[in-house]
Amino acid sequence: MARKKKEVRTDIGWSDASSITVFGRDFPSEILGHLNLGDMGFMELTGRFPTPAESRMFNAMVVTLVEHGMTPSAIVARMTYLGAPESLQGAVAAGLNGLGTVFVGSIEGAARLLSEAMPKPDAAADFTALARSAVEQYRSQGRIVPGIGHPIHKPIDPRTPRLLALAKDNGFDGPYIKLMLAVAQEAERASGKVLPVNATGAIGALCCEMGFDWKICRGLGVMARAVGLVGHILEESRRPMAEEIWHRVDEMATEHMRPAAPKTENN
Repeated sequence: MARKKKEVRTDIGWSDASSITVFGRDFPSEILGHLNLGDMGFMELTGRFPTPAESRMFNAMVVTLVEHGMTPSAIVARMTYLGAPESLQGAVAAGLNGLGTVFVGSIEGAARLLSEAMPKPDAAADFTALARSAVEQYRSQGRIVPGIGHPIHKPIDPRTPRLLALAKDNGFDGPYIKLMLAVAQEAERASGKVLPVNATGAIGALCCEMGFDWKICRGLGVMARAVGLVGHILEESRRPMAEEIWHRVDEMATEHMRPAAPKTENN
């Protein structure tokens, strides 16, 4: 029996010899010079131009994720570039592969938690009850509640207050922001630890406020961090540190295996 063929279709972009069309718009005349990189990212996810408020908020979200110093992803990118300097894209890809449930990719986890706890935005919801149920579920399964706490920034992630202020200024301080704050409070109560909302938790909540599917939220981190990793590789090419990192780690990790220096008597 012959296989029934399914439709093969994209609504994103197409081109011919004389034109390029993206989401139904003429790329050279309607998009080039009109959209910045963040706005283009928004359009790729929604199929439309952002409103001024959406543009400010989305750009703030992705800018937040571009750079965070010598993170594991930046170190991996630099180390990969050391081994394969001819493959800048490979070094960036290596760094991006580390964006998971611990670093940056926790945006997805936070957005999923919020979306499952409150499938539709409800300004009249009992946020405390929803948060308690979500936190209990995660803790009972031995899972880390995403979007709260930070290994470096204590007691507050300095990016979060600014993101929440921008959310308020641009009309995105809705029920998912309230639920994320309630999750942090409930997690603190249940654990006895200080666990404020971190940047990825705030961005996960903002993704929900803006109507993004939680399955694509990690993509914001991928978009943004790629920019930062290109910067790290440029610096690595000009002022290398990857080889020194390699040798230092090797020396420190194997120091216990080396014979002690012979003792000498003082004359």
